[in-house]
Amino acid sequence: MAQPATGPAEGPGKDPSKTLAGTAVHPVDERLPPARLVPAALQHIAAMYAGVVTPPLIIGQAVGLDTAGMTRLIAASLLIAGLATVLQTVGLGRFAGNRLPFVNAASSAGIAPMLAIAETSAPGHQLPSIYGAVIVAGVFCLAVGPFFGRLLRFFPPLVTGVVITLIGVTLMPVPVAWAQGGDATADDFGAMKYLALAAFTLVVILLIQRFGRGFLKQVALLMGMFVGTLAAIPFGMADFSALRSAPLAALPTPFAFGAPEFHPAAILSLCIVMLVLMTESSAGMLALGEICDRRTDGRTITRGLRTDGIATLLGPVFGGFPTSAFAQNVGVVSLTRVRSRYVVAAAGGALLVLGAFPVLGAVVSLVPMPVLGGAGIVLFGSIAVSGIRTLAEAGLDDSSNIILVAVALGAGIIPLAAPTFYAGFPAWAQTVLGSGISAGALVAVVLNLFFHHLGTHSRTAVALKSS
Repeated sequence: MAQPATGPAEGPGKDPSKTLAGTAVHPVDERLPPARLVPAALQHIAAMYAGVVTPPLIIGQAVGLDTAGMTRLIAASLLIAGLATVLQTVGLGRFAGNRLPFVNAASSAGIAPMLAIAETSAPGHQLPSIYGAVIVAGVFCLAVGPFFGRLLRFFPPLVTGVVITLIGVTLMPVPVAWAQGGDATADDFGAMKYLALAAFTLVVILLIQRFGRGFLKQVALLMGMFVGTLAAIPFGMADFSALRSAPLAALPTPFAFGAPEFHPAAILSLCIVMLVLMTESSAGMLALGEICDRRTDGRTITRGLRTDGIATLLGPVFGGFPTSAFAQNVGVVSLTRVRSRYVVAAAGGALLVLGAFPVLGAVVSLVPMPVLGGAGIVLFGSIAVSGIRTLAEAGLDDSSNIILVAVALGAGIIPLAAPTFYAGFPAWAQTVLGSGISAGALVAVVLNLFFHHLGTHSRTAVALKSS
């Protein structure tokens, strides 16, 4: 594990926290030597990689992309994540970039709404409909970002906790289907060999998490997928054809999946998700400000959200998805105490390289579906746990808050428990309410307004506690 960035450097008379003029350099702005920078950057890449490739894997499978299409989608996700992370850490004047050790990449929060858009779109129009909604969500983020600080009180932990919990819960059927083989139309779907491989992968991850130390423990998810893939080879469950067909180096082609299409219901759904992502990013920047001892003011948050908007707006051009903060990398900074933003910038540069070489993205597509299923149970379960942890700090000793969470979670679970519940509703309503995340978020925001903002002063203390 990399050592903290504070403290004097080795060697006589040299202190990396000092400039040539003797002026102190803040740890966030410290430029580490390669011997310390590279291992620290690798930790960030290991923490983020699985999350970066998850959205393209899920969406690509849902819309029926072939191996070549999946490879392009993964490469685009890596490329956009690298661009966004470098822009965020290095900055662009006073316009964009919070200049913190902050990772930006495609968020799992947008997966469920995008799946709902895909299900209500005609074949061949699924990705164009998704990308049209993502583009508008990016514009929405750019427009709202400068004023978002005033809206944060409508998205306290009580609301964001519900949404994050629903993200994990509503995505759980995805790894379950992967564990059964991935193809529900196949004759051997749910065969014991697939379930055994998924269970083996899960056990490997748990063993590494239990007995691993330092860096090995942080990459338990990746190591589990690696060992699971190796175990699948003797049984013929690993397909290497993607490596033979993938180009060694190529940049993503603009609008390779078709020109974007704009549908109001899809746009509304992703704009709601974008509000949640902006809340997550703002919370991440505030947390990093505390961890790094650098005050995060309104201008910093505005520049950070502007970066989210730029990445979300440009992402669909190459095949990317809604972009937001990666909370796991905030945890890496807190754990290692390496606060230099240039470490994260180096990790973003590495993602750019990975995105420019599709053959590296094809390596990810080699992972068998059951292996992804075993790892996905951990990944999406962890998202739900993050939401539960947020709710635990949101003032659930108040009966109104308990009712708010109960009703919002219930509304979010309806599409999961009864997929045909909204079959009789108009198409636009099916797109919005058919996503448990969108439905739960809407209910949580409305009930938060009802209980804590509209015409009541007696609950001000509780509302402040939950925010």
